[in-house]
Amino acid sequence: MRRLLSTHLFASRKLTPEILGMVADAGFGGLEISCIRSHFDFHEEAEIRELGKMLAGRNLTLAGLHAPNNRDSSASREGGSPLSLCEAERVRRIEAMDEYKRAIDVAGILPYGILVLHMGGPRETPDERKRDAAFSSLEHLMLHARHAGVTLAIENTASEMGDSAWLRSFLDETRLTGIRICFDTGHAHLTEGPAEERLAKSFAPLRELVATAHLHDNHGEKDEHLPPYEGTLDWTVAAGLLATAPVQPLPLVLELKENIGPEAPPLAAQLEAGRRAMDRLEETLQEARQAR
Repeated sequence: MRRLLSTHLFASRKLTPEILGMVADAGFGGLEISCIRSHFDFHEEAEIRELGKMLAGRNLTLAGLHAPNNRDSSASREGGSPLSLCEAERVRRIEAMDEYKRAIDVAGILPYGILVLHMGGPRETPDERKRDAAFSSLEHLMLHARHAGVTLAIENTASEMGDSAWLRSFLDETRLTGIRICFDTGHAHLTEGPAEERLAKSFAPLRELVATAHLHDNHGEKDEHLPPYEGTLDWTVAAGLLATAPVQPLPLVLELKENIGPEAPPLAAQLEAGRRAMDRLEETLQEARQAR
């Protein structure tokens, strides 16, 4: 299993050779980098080229980027003016599209495979205008991404427009056949219904479109981004589902949230906890593949 890490874990910090060294020392071979300009300024060619040198120096690859969620350059996930695929106001939607295209254009300097996007904000509710806006945005971005060799992957989220059934219906109705899915295990565990059914219910409508996955755990109530096995998500079930995705081996990205409390362990220790979780998950995945 190729071990990939999302820089969500240290998105409040600038990417540095020291951080990348810790990532490599923890056994990860590649990154999905969050497009937050104070973390990685994807607007600046010089910074993109420098990142390429830093990655090569640590024998790391760039597996993908996570599209920006805010217009400003702050690392805060709470503040700032949101960017959205489904922004009904045309001027704001064009502004968002410009940011997404800048993220895609990174591939012209530093190649990568997948750009992960959200379908609106965390509490996005669907209506016809938002649906039409999302279609227009994605239709345009698909052409831009195709020329750059980048696959667009929409992530399932806990919002109504990020719900798996809604996403599948939207993609079927719009016939956006080039769009793929980033299946997020933690978000699936936060959906409605009995906890033991949430993963399968979320995965089933999207199975044939899944091109990558975000791995993290929670207790079924809030988006904690814990290492696998530290919440209540059933990782045996998760592994069995992921083993049925059409892309194998499926790129699996560990997406943790940094513990920054007064008694928080250092970043190196948090990376080590992630490594141990991936060790255990790799065994579970091997068992799931053998059982097929």
